[in-house]
Amino acid sequence: MATVSLRNEVTTVLQDLIRLDTVNPPGNETRAAEYLRAYLEDSGVACELYARIPERASLVARIPGRGDGPSLLFLSHTDTVLADAAEWQVDPWSGELRDGEVWGRGALDMKGQVASSAVAIASLARDGFEPAGDLIFAATADEEVGDDFGLSWLCEAHPDAVRADYAINEGAGERIELAGRPFYLCSTAEKTSAPFLLRVHGRSGHASMPGIADNALLKAARLLGRLERLRPEPVLIPEVEALLRAVTGRSAAPEDALELARSFSPLAAALVEPLLSLTVSPTMIRASQKRNVVPALCEVTVDCRLLPGQTTAEAERLIRNALGEGDYELEWIQAQGGTRSTLQGPLWDAVEAFVAEVEPEARVVPICVAGFTDSHWLREAFGTVAYGFFPASAMDPELAARLIHSADERVPVDDLELGVRFLRHAAAVIGGAPG
Repeated sequence: MATVSLRNEVTTVLQDLIRLDTVNPPGNETRAAEYLRAYLEDSGVACELYARIPERASLVARIPGRGDGPSLLFLSHTDTVLADAAEWQVDPWSGELRDGEVWGRGALDMKGQVASSAVAIASLARDGFEPAGDLIFAATADEEVGDDFGLSWLCEAHPDAVRADYAINEGAGERIELAGRPFYLCSTAEKTSAPFLLRVHGRSGHASMPGIADNALLKAARLLGRLERLRPEPVLIPEVEALLRAVTGRSAAPEDALELARSFSPLAAALVEPLLSLTVSPTMIRASQKRNVVPALCEVTVDCRLLPGQTTAEAERLIRNALGEGDYELEWIQAQGGTRSTLQGPLWDAVEAFVAEVEPEARVVPICVAGFTDSHWLREAFGTVAYGFFPASAMDPELAARLIHSADERVPVDDLELGVRFLRHAAAVIGGAPG
């Protein structure tokens, strides 16, 4: 398959996808699923749409395997976050091609990878590719909000549609330089998303006479000050240790890991810092609904991320110890994620082999996602080895990080093409493996 042809094809597919507004909520991902079905069926790829409600469809496409090898899933989502057109240089849903980059909401998160996955499986089908195990492409709904219309629902309601031995998802793939050498990040784990409510009680009263009331908002502020000073004991998780060893040739004690990372790169320090312990970030607050009424109740929503394997019970002990005594309640909202996949095996080998091919002096290093992806649903339901890896070398990784969920989101066509090449490579490696 000619590289120029694939480059043009993936550019067009991404532009078309961006022009389909799938902001979640409400999502309306069916419009993207129907577009992808038409595109893939033109290349002879069998497709099915699965929807809990008609307007929130996910697409699952498949090249059936011979049955004697492992299955591989290209996992992606078609919903995006909101975009305020007033903040952008271009229409967020224009898909404009400017200076070798496709602009628009979802270009990086993650319609670019959707387009590359679609072009990879379509081009393989046109090539007559016959894998040992099924090659699957899932473009799912509802990753950004997670109201059980997307992969979580598919795993429960239609498990055979998305069951796979291996999966490639979003989460990493950036080319970074550490200590003067190139590395590509591959996410093999993710922290647990475990938000909680801090509910603080007081006594209401007229705001003109604050002394006769007990202001729950002020009490909450004092508690948040204590929470800000929370410094849990650091833990060296396997992914961070592997990264440090790859760069420096040695590990470090947990309490020295951040300083070691800082010694060779500010970027490495930024990556490592949230992975040494749980993190707590107060993000929303609700108190009085009237200016002249002292609130008797103040509720603070706290975004909390736990290390893989860490429980909410362990976290709560640390948090309550930091808060101390007080007239408050702590209520966990929902804990999801916190899973990891092995750092070895055919999929890891495929990633390493591809990086060695495109940049022989570069190395692959594992990373734990400080945020959140859908990979955990597959790991929990089927034991899938799921990595986040979509190689990107054309855009500065710090710029890319700032553009995700922000204005002027865009992706270089060079990285779209690189992504197609990697996905085709991974399919060939896993698809040629015996059972």
